[in-house]
Amino acid sequence: MFGYDQGVLGAVIGLDSFRKDFNDPGRYLEGVIAGIYDIGCFLGALLAFMTADRLGRKGSVVWGTWIMVVGTILQTSATENIQMIISRTITGIGNGMNTVNVPIWQSESFKSHNRGAMLIIQSALIALGHPVSTFMGLASRQAEPSSFGWRWPIAFQGVFMVLILLGLPFLPESPRWLVHKGRIEEATSVFAILSGNSVDDPQTLLERDEIVASVEEEKKLGEATWGEVFTEGPNRNISRVLLGAGPYMMNQWSGINSLAYFLPITFERNLNMSTELSLIIAGVLGIQYFCVSWLPYFFIEKIGRRKMLMGSAAACSFCMVMIAIMRKLNTVASQWVFVAFTFVFFDVFSLGILPVSWMYASEIMPLRTRNKGVALGVGSHWLSNFVVVFVTPDAIDNLEHWLYVIWAVLNASFVPITWLWYPETARRSLEDMDEVFRHERFGLTKTRSPGNRTKEGGDGVMRRDPEAILFANEKGSPHS
Repeated sequence: MFGYDQGVLGAVIGLDSFRKDFNDPGRYLEGVIAGIYDIGCFLGALLAFMTADRLGRKGSVVWGTWIMVVGTILQTSATENIQMIISRTITGIGNGMNTVNVPIWQSESFKSHNRGAMLIIQSALIALGHPVSTFMGLASRQAEPSSFGWRWPIAFQGVFMVLILLGLPFLPESPRWLVHKGRIEEATSVFAILSGNSVDDPQTLLERDEIVASVEEEKKLGEATWGEVFTEGPNRNISRVLLGAGPYMMNQWSGINSLAYFLPITFERNLNMSTELSLIIAGVLGIQYFCVSWLPYFFIEKIGRRKMLMGSAAACSFCMVMIAIMRKLNTVASQWVFVAFTFVFFDVFSLGILPVSWMYASEIMPLRTRNKGVALGVGSHWLSNFVVVFVTPDAIDNLEHWLYVIWAVLNASFVPITWLWYPETARRSLEDMDEVFRHERFGLTKTRSPGNRTKEGGDGVMRRDPEAILFANEKGSPHS
């Protein structure tokens, strides 16, 4: 649903029926209609920190999805630009709430040894939404000049929302949230369900006791305030907020949504392709994007977040350099090379920046400030998204190849930033990461390799990361 929402406007905004119904919006208005969705997502991310602790991760997603239902109905029935702008804002608010709560819910429920692999499923489904929306836009061209051609693809978002609302009752709540609320028996049952063991199994009890001890330690300090979030302290709160926001911003400032939101338009305006051919190529690219985005599932825990993020950023930078060169040459051959490197860009983006950006913040935030910290990170993502999407229609026409040079430079900068400051979270529990931050001061990280948590020992009990045990017994800095 998330990926579909991002791609559907780009698939219909070029349709004659859409442009007729909305008085042929210019570049500025195109940017507003597309970008206002991200402002809504930003507001939803801020709203999420007020609801997640009270309603739970699951309850917050229910409310976020219902808000999206309302926004989708209003979008589908829109007859004026102002109604489309307001309705896209409402839809964005619901999606913003979900993009805060879903990663937290997932990171609090998955095991440390496969948490990253499980989170890959989320990023892969985001990628799937893009080709679905593109082909929906292509199919709806058959209904031209009727307004059904653009209304149906927007209304189709509701199918995903219904599926979410039907499936949520069967999913367990976050066990860490249940512990935080004192519902220990329910949490124990969820731990047992997630591990496939009984409620009195040693592994289940060990996991529960670790979380209970961590939550009790945090409760002694009282409720976290915003002032605490923006101060360093022994938990390095502000450092974790800044580090958590970084990958979200890398996601946007890589230039991905400068292409993804307006991919058919990019091909039309840059390469003089027909609308139908642009939609077909964009749809095929989206299918490849979805297929490649599954690959990190098999190696993200072994390679780690850092190497994948740095490798992906370096490759994205190279692709943007080539795209800029081909745009500058502007020959028939260079136009098709432009398309080829756009395909490669989406592939390498999906192998690192995409999955890491959506998991990293929720993996490093302490439970005490997790809602607020992740909300700020997601908020930075959506504000960045708005800026990128708002300026893209004009930038395509006015900056020409320099637009892609800017993206290339930004992608290149992500490599040293990641190497210098980002500790590795792979195969470390959320509690292990608390120990990492307590024993590393702000600055260069020394935690550069994945941890050593394994699935289970010979007695069926989850083994603690030896590096975290070292932190608990020594005052020295972590070794990697």
